Amino acid sequence: MGQFNQTTLNQYARSVSIIGVGLTPFMYTVDNDETNGLSEGELYGYAALKAMEDAGVTPKDVQYYYHGEASPLNGSDYLTPNVQIANWFGMKGKGSMHHSEACCTGYLALEIAVNAVASGKYDCVLTGCVEFGDGVCIPTHPWKREKMSMERFNSTLGWLYDRCYNRSFVAGTQLIFDNTAERYKREAGLSDQEMDDTLIHMSLNNRKNALHHPLALMKKSYEEEAKEQGFDDVMDYMRSPFNPKVGDLLRVSGMEMKCDGAACAIICATDKVEEITKGKCKKPIEILGIGSAAVEASNPHFEWKATELATEQVYQQTGVKPEEIDLFFANDFIITSHLMAAEVAGYLPKNEGWKYIIEGRTAYDGDKPINTNGGRTSFGHAHAASGMADIHEAVTQMRGEAGDRQVKKLPKTTFLRGYGGGQNVASIILRTKE
Repeated sequence: MGQFNQTTLNQYARSVSIIGVGLTPFMYTVDNDETNGLSEGELYGYAALKAMEDAGVTPKDVQYYYHGEASPLNGSDYLTPNVQIANWFGMKGKGSMHHSEACCTGYLALEIAVNAVASGKYDCVLTGCVEFGDGVCIPTHPWKREKMSMERFNSTLGWLYDRCYNRSFVAGTQLIFDNTAERYKREAGLSDQEMDDTLIHMSLNNRKNALHHPLALMKKSYEEEAKEQGFDDVMDYMRSPFNPKVGDLLRVSGMEMKCDGAACAIICATDKVEEITKGKCKKPIEILGIGSAAVEASNPHFEWKATELATEQVYQQTGVKPEEIDLFFANDFIITSHLMAAEVAGYLPKNEGWKYIIEGRTAYDGDKPINTNGGRTSFGHAHAASGMADIHEAVTQMRGEAGDRQVKKLPKTTFLRGYGGGQNVASIILRTKE
């Protein structure tokens, strides 16, 4: 495959901070009469206005906006979806752009916005993402949607892979299920049973976290589900045919719950925050750095390698050490991702992170919290919007505003690892601005 071409990053030309965040519930819009018929503009607009309110700014203060959606033509029947939404949040006539990087879209939405502000061209921008991952449009009707079947969803996954050498073999779509788990099992010297228990506990920890988030998709604990099916022990239930394996290792509980939702953030030059918000801003969260890597899926262990490259970049750019990280997020639509990524980032010790997971130490009330919103398997996965939802949760935790799911130690430094579609990985470090 040849050597990878690594990048050395410069520091930003000026400090940039997140000053406001907004989030819709992650939901099945088609299943609820109250939400059935909602449009992209309404979802994005709700999140955008919430972010502006949180930041203490108005649409007049925001100079530009970015719109991310992983699959706009498939889910929304739009080629230029950014153009269609501005009226919903008072930005008519202002410049904008659309971007799409599969499930990494929400993380790269932050990078695009930060680069624009750090350059000095803009002082305050809006960036956000929206996705209908469960309810897709009916092109012959102005507002009606229908449920996206798994057959249709799986057929779209082929778009993530190279047409000539990968897609026709269906290799990328299938191998992704067990690739990381199998490699981790071998390198850590785990038995099949130990790896299975680790994957199950990741699902249990995610669900525990989500149950304390009012906007999460999943509202029922696995313990409740187990009792409903006649199991006294939740682990017996999680190992049963009610939670079948989809490969050699991964179970259904370790896969994403595709859904609909939107999330936004206001990004501002740190030295302009007081002026632009007129002193209304809460606690700015500085973006110290963002590393990015793209490794196409025909490369062996592509997610693992891209995570290593992006993480090396961001540590080099910021000078932050792994031991400084207080809170960790990873896009885990295949749940093994958050174990692998946490170890690559040095947040968990190499080949020992599985023990932390089984002991419950990575739940919101543990000493090494990961995905305090519940991750993709329990908070839900509204594809492009999910990364921005992680940023929303990171800011909420760093401000000490997370309520029942607030982590024990108020985080000063947070690491987020985004991943999408076998093509993009982003490693982000945020820090509370003193």
